[in-house]
Amino acid sequence: MNQTAISPLVDHTLLKADARKEDIIKLAEEAKTYGFASVCVNPAFVAAAYEVLKDTPEVKVCTVIGFPLGATTSAVKAFETTDAINNGATEVDMVINISALKDGNDEYVREDIAAVVNAAKGKALTKVIIETCLLTDEEKVRACELAVQAGADFVKTSTGFSTGGATKEDIALMRKTVGPDVGVKASGGVRSSEDALTMIQAGATRIGTSGGVAIAKGERSDSSY
Repeated sequence: MNQTAISPLVDHTLLKADARKEDIIKLAEEAKTYGFASVCVNPAFVAAAYEVLKDTPEVKVCTVIGFPLGATTSAVKAFETTDAINNGATEVDMVINISALKDGNDEYVREDIAAVVNAAKGKALTKVIIETCLLTDEEKVRACELAVQAGADFVKTSTGFSTGGATKEDIALMRKTVGPDVGVKASGGVRSSEDALTMIQAGATRIGTSGGVAIAKGERSDSSY
């Protein structure tokens, strides 16, 4: 698999707090140029990204929900999802309530995910960020199982804002858990085409990275996300 084949799997990402509108416009233009799957931006920038991409339907507008801690209530996450979709998002990456998972409150975690899935139903793909770096393998499996039960389209490793990112071992575990019909997104620390290929071979079907252009050019990004 070469860089050209990787590009359609990339969520071209900019989630930094100090990103400016001009940076988002550049991100969206790059996504068009390189044929990325989507741009992934904070909710306040969804409308700006949509404006650039509205005539390029093959490049989706993705945003993040309950980001980066996952600690907002389910009602807030559902509202945030609806608002993002109204502004042009067609993919949403929501963060689970990590504390609830660790407390063994699986019903809450499942319902929290379902609140976003139901708000997005028929309008946007849902990806569930489980923040693997904070979980045991048993918790990773439970989180993935709960995401599938709630009807999510993808499970995703990381926010890129915690203590670690994607690993091939986590991707393999997540793929084994969700089976062949649910997407697996590797995010955090994917900085080169070699990194991306490692994740894809382990079972990833989407790559979240701010280094998409470098990857497409066969270079290595120095970005942390």
